[in-house]
Amino acid sequence: MLRRHFLISVTKTASVLTFPFKLGRAAPQPLLKPKRLQPGSVVGIVSPAGAVFVREELEIVLDAVRGLGLVPRLAPHVLDRYGYLGGKDVERAGDINQFFKDSSVAAILPIRGGWGCSRMLPYLDYDRIRQNPKILVGFSDLTALILGLNAKTSLVTFHGPNGLTGWKTTQTEYFRRVLFKGEAVTFQNIKDADDSDRLMQVKYRVRTITDGRAQGKLIGGNLSVFSAIVGSPYLPDLNGAILFLEDTHENIYRIDRMMTHLKIAGVFNRLAGFIFGQCTECLPDADYGSLTLEEVVWDHIKPLGIPAWSGAAIGHIETILTLPIGLNVEIDARQGTIRMLEPAVD
Repeated sequence: MLRRHFLISVTKTASVLTFPFKLGRAAPQPLLKPKRLQPGSVVGIVSPAGAVFVREELEIVLDAVRGLGLVPRLAPHVLDRYGYLGGKDVERAGDINQFFKDSSVAAILPIRGGWGCSRMLPYLDYDRIRQNPKILVGFSDLTALILGLNAKTSLVTFHGPNGLTGWKTTQTEYFRRVLFKGEAVTFQNIKDADDSDRLMQVKYRVRTITDGRAQGKLIGGNLSVFSAIVGSPYLPDLNGAILFLEDTHENIYRIDRMMTHLKIAGVFNRLAGFIFGQCTECLPDADYGSLTLEEVVWDHIKPLGIPAWSGAAIGHIETILTLPIGLNVEIDARQGTIRMLEPAVD
């Protein structure tokens, strides 16, 4: 009899412990859009990842922001250093919390990537961020930040330029069209300057993996950073999503390892579409043999049967597109296009 009561008690306890996990994710929150930029809008300058070691770099960022017709405002800890990080985790998160609280700040622009954004995700005030939606833009290590905010608040964030990117004409035009004008932009590879006098396009060629069109919310960023937050509460819901990935300076076997991680974690099986961007300086080992990057991507994505392509002009390249994270888009895997279905800003 005692054993029977014990088993009943254990069964009830187990059901209580496992019940929350059966519910899955909480009901999605309404999509939040930040207000569009206006000439003279204030932009908060932060260092949420790598430290600024040379003050001239900060001056370059300030000139870029002013060149956009915006007013830069420095975060209190923007020049702090803690090893390779731009200050302690709580202080870097505090700068972002402060700018979200400040109603006079319209957007937040990181100086650079590097490493460190994932470390400060637990210290962000997501309730405050949800109550004060504004533009946050960045790429590379900032993938963790733009995805984390979208996952926790449903705020549309932006995979786009950091302060120290090139800010040449094409990059600036996309930034203005999406964040100033509020256009529903269609993104498509364009000829690189090196190809301008050629009969054919050599750089940034679209390689269709599986033909077709698909719609879903756009999620993605740097593969290394994305892979590292799988299983955390800072990854947005990927059911029916369009996922894009890019990386830089990774051996091909490491790309394969991270793609395999996403596969066995069930990430790929939930997607409506897939885009692989640029993998700058992603080379094979110098040993006896290697898969090619194309073979790795095709191995993991082709069996899914969803619209997919590689070669998108997304990544650590000269022109950084301003892509809306969490917004519904339509992709065409033959043409290699990403079409926003609505503006990303109000």
